[in-house]
Amino acid sequence: MKIRNKYSLLLSGIGVSFFGNWVYLIALNILVLDMTGSAAAVAGIYIVGPIARMLTNFWAGSIIDRVNKRKLMVLADVLRGSLILLVPFLDSLWIVYSILFATNIAGAFFGPSSTFYITKFVVETDQRSFNSIMSMMNSGSFLIGPALAGVLIALFGTTWCVILNAVTFFFCAFCIARLPDVENENLNQREPITLKILASDWQVVKGFIKQDPYFMKVYLLFQTSLMIAFALDSQEVTFIKQDLAQSDQLYGLIVSIAGVGALIGAAASAAFAKRFSLQLYLGIGMVLTAVGYLLFYSTVDFLTATVAFIFLGFFMAFCNAGYDTFYQKNVPTAIMGRFGSLASMFQSFMQIVFTFTLGLMSEWFSLQTAAIGFASIAVVMTLLLCIQVFSQQHKHYYEEAD
Repeated sequence: MKIRNKYSLLLSGIGVSFFGNWVYLIALNILVLDMTGSAAAVAGIYIVGPIARMLTNFWAGSIIDRVNKRKLMVLADVLRGSLILLVPFLDSLWIVYSILFATNIAGAFFGPSSTFYITKFVVETDQRSFNSIMSMMNSGSFLIGPALAGVLIALFGTTWCVILNAVTFFFCAFCIARLPDVENENLNQREPITLKILASDWQVVKGFIKQDPYFMKVYLLFQTSLMIAFALDSQEVTFIKQDLAQSDQLYGLIVSIAGVGALIGAAASAAFAKRFSLQLYLGIGMVLTAVGYLLFYSTVDFLTATVAFIFLGFFMAFCNAGYDTFYQKNVPTAIMGRFGSLASMFQSFMQIVFTFTLGLMSEWFSLQTAAIGFASIAVVMTLLLCIQVFSQQHKHYYEEAD
């Protein structure tokens, strides 16, 4: 595929990093569950990251918009790789949480920087295809990563999974270091980030939010639904191992088989990027993703859980590609770092609240009952999103270059 050759370094770096993250996530979930035997401790993995990002993002965007994004991405990946290499030598849950906290601070700089870089580096006509290929690579990692994690854990334990993730961060940094810079702005003017500068930057973002209420409405509906989904992800391993009574190996197998659906969905979203509308990707894709979560937590055995996961993975590929393209089209690149960082702080807050509430509800009721309730709310939110996305008067938000 022509687009794949044109952006091969960027796709390779971020794609390999996706792969390492899936291996690491499976290993870390099992490591913490085995270390503590506590579902709450596993949920803590999903709370530490949002707390770190929330404490960082209110000032990170001001730095991101004023420095070279490519160099910042390289630095963030080198730091994350170095920190993760320490994990195999730790035997304290709180120190593991501390490492997670630090790596998520570095990640708070990488995310908005990569969004800016992709928006500037990838021409508009290629953006949805590029985003679909990125989703395909993420889905491929979703398929291969858990399976490899299961093999590595069975043969060598969790240590090699963690080391592999660190290596992927170093590889990503190497690839990005070889890419060209994309900024046209004068980045040599270094001004200290003071409270006055932060307040001014917040006003800039506030001005964008006030002048574009439709974008914010779609953004809030999508992100609220997505954060509910992330909260549900935090209980995935507990549900499979305790409610469905499956082993570590079958947990990895379910997630890996689900990757088949995600990979097929991502391939389909890339193939039909020029044929189906952006509204269809974003609106319908997100509704069916939420339905997939509802189906998964309504299952009672291995087979139905796997089928639900395949369904979920297939449609998540469409909604992710649709949302990324919508975001790149409608957020000005000049404030993308600041908006992305402040928006991420809001997302992190929601993720903490939803994850904590779901954990609490699962103690009061059963985990399955609480998860079905959350997934049902997500379905309602995505239906409201779909209504907004297909509004005829806002059609221009989704028009793409030919």
